[in-house]
Amino acid sequence: MADTKAILKVGDKEVELPIFEGSAGHPVIDVRSLGGAGYFTFDPGFMATGSCESQITFIDGDKGVLLHRGYSIEDLARDADYLEVCYMLLHGEAPTTEQYAEFKNTITRHTLVHDQVNNFFRGFRRDAHPMAMLCGTVGALSSFYHDDLDISEADQRLRSAYRLVAKMPTLVAMCYKYNIGQPFVYPRNDLSYAANFLNMMFSVPAEKYQISDAVERAMDRIFTLHADHEQNASTSTVRLAGSSGANPYACIAAGVASLWGPAHGGANEACLNMLEEIGSVDRIPEFIERAKDKNDPFRLMGFGHRVYKNYDPRATVMRESCHEVLAELKVNDPLLDVAMELERIALNDPYFKEKKLFPNVDFYSGIILKAIGIPTNMFTCIFALARTVGWISHWHEMLSQPGQKIGRPRQLYTGHTQRPFSKINK
Repeated sequence: MADTKAILKVGDKEVELPIFEGSAGHPVIDVRSLGGAGYFTFDPGFMATGSCESQITFIDGDKGVLLHRGYSIEDLARDADYLEVCYMLLHGEAPTTEQYAEFKNTITRHTLVHDQVNNFFRGFRRDAHPMAMLCGTVGALSSFYHDDLDISEADQRLRSAYRLVAKMPTLVAMCYKYNIGQPFVYPRNDLSYAANFLNMMFSVPAEKYQISDAVERAMDRIFTLHADHEQNASTSTVRLAGSSGANPYACIAAGVASLWGPAHGGANEACLNMLEEIGSVDRIPEFIERAKDKNDPFRLMGFGHRVYKNYDPRATVMRESCHEVLAELKVNDPLLDVAMELERIALNDPYFKEKKLFPNVDFYSGIILKAIGIPTNMFTCIFALARTVGWISHWHEMLSQPGQKIGRPRQLYTGHTQRPFSKINK
């Protein structure tokens, strides 16, 4: 029961609306009873609407806080690996040593995909966008596990979750290999989650791929820092699809499709495109002035964040990995020089400090992916790989809660009212 209520007065009617408080964050007004009074709320983009109740992730954008199951993202990025984060997102608690070992063993031994999946790729054009291939192949996984898709059974939901976390790196690497005309590389059970992905991406049958420790750590951090981010567009898409009773593979494919939108998953790719537009260090002052000019449409991509009004907490640890990777690989790339100079200016310029336009996680992750040789058209696929565990955790949580209903948003209709139809002469 709610402790307090809001009173909405509409004409001569008063409607009591319960106010609920979560364990953190803003209180929410329960508006479900408005329908009985003949009204609905209007909130395009759901900017002030809570769509669900969740215990997975909490964000306080004003304070720069991101918590997964109550654990800060800074602690997780420094002291846990991605599979530990996967376990806690799915199960609610950090794993014990024994639970972690069992979970890691399960994921490691489910990384292979059915050999028939190779045939799906042969049906794609070689120059197909990797996200197009990923959408199709993730959804197609349901055709291989149709006897294990009872979403009312928690055990079957978790098995599906484990399969998706395990097989997503394999599918993403296959998208890359198919694009560049190289043979697919099978997973290796002797490697970590991040190292296995890098090996499937960059090794070839002719020679062994040497995996840098710094790159492996950075890859694992990229996965961790993108694992979940509350009720964003793609997560909400997965929940809405799941509310209809759709199978988990279809729901995750829907999440992949939503993430593909440039307003959502393309931030680090947009950052690299901006660096290419700037081109060289000597042109940076020109673009800095353009960024400060309110009448100029140019915007610095990878700086500031819609949610975080202070500093993106993920950027702090991603910055460490970025500089570590650049120092170890000693990559000679003018774009990376531009990126580092932009970072220096943004961290010292009074304008950027006042506006809180600090480099965000997409700025640093884009630089890392560029430095290790991953093309920009693969960036969103890697985002999808990392976010899969968040999507499937929200899907599993939603189906575990009693009283779930199919999502059915309302609308403000502004079209024609009923009018007569006149037949045409045929």
